[in-house]
Amino acid sequence: MLVSVVIPCYNSSHTIREVVEQVTKVFQELEKYSCEFVLVNDSSKDHTFQVIQELCKTYTNVCGVDLMRNFGQHNALMCGLNYAKGDLILGMDDDMQTHPSEIPVLLAEMEKGYDVVYGIYKKHVNSPWKNFTSWVNRETSRILLGRPKNIISSNFWLIRRSVRDEVILFKNFNPYVDALFYRVTHNIGNVEVEHHKRAYGESNYTFKKMFGLWLSYLNYSVIPLRMVFFLGLFTSVIGIVAAVITVIRRLLDPTILVGWSSIICIIMIQFGLVMLCLGILGEYIGKLLLAVNAQPQYIVRTVAGLSEEDKNGQKDGADHSSLLTP
Repeated sequence: MLVSVVIPCYNSSHTIREVVEQVTKVFQELEKYSCEFVLVNDSSKDHTFQVIQELCKTYTNVCGVDLMRNFGQHNALMCGLNYAKGDLILGMDDDMQTHPSEIPVLLAEMEKGYDVVYGIYKKHVNSPWKNFTSWVNRETSRILLGRPKNIISSNFWLIRRSVRDEVILFKNFNPYVDALFYRVTHNIGNVEVEHHKRAYGESNYTFKKMFGLWLSYLNYSVIPLRMVFFLGLFTSVIGIVAAVITVIRRLLDPTILVGWSSIICIIMIQFGLVMLCLGILGEYIGKLLLAVNAQPQYIVRTVAGLSEEDKNGQKDGADHSSLLTP
């Protein structure tokens, strides 16, 4: 059974060779499985794609895809999924935190009949801030994306080709692959794996990038719009009740002075809620505008490690999936 190992690469020239070598050693010990690599260079600032090209020359089962600009991790994953040909597709990082030695654990869990298997970490080795944002991500994904309550997602996952075939039909410029997995199936499993330290450098995820990724949830949920509706309804009711109470108190005691400070506070709260609602609506409208203007999901500059016949066939598929038809 062929397993396609899809790895989005960004500034990973120091680690990607070791990842490929260790994953290859793992699969050499697995009799039932073979592997191929789809390495997607997300416009790295170092010489990552040169290393990928060298790997393509060394290994016949390595495909390297170079994107024309930085599109983000999940866009790079979508690109890699379009090039993957395996019966199973394995998603992992380029920094050795999702360690190759844990791959057999995911494969064994998948043999139980799941469509998707996530490797969950017994103990995180990230900073407290990264762990906190991961917790926020887990809770909001459960509410907004419909993630099953008993399932924890991670960036170390294994899916069947049937799931991949449905996921790549999504053409929007701002994908979030976990949300697409939840849309396809709820037959999802978790298995514990070790979370290793980063082999080199620091995380490329800044707060801005993490917040932008979190905003991609709005592509898959109308719950924020419903929350805005009920928030507006709730504040309106509170306002009406407060107005009635104020009138009654004024009638019962005409000497009561109207408080300027309380009025200002109410105005500030109301305007804050209005701006919050407008911000959420603006985010939806902005995403619609970018979609209508065919914002690309990804754009391929060049592909290495494929025969011309395979390259042409895959290129056609990638082109169709990289542009959103208005």
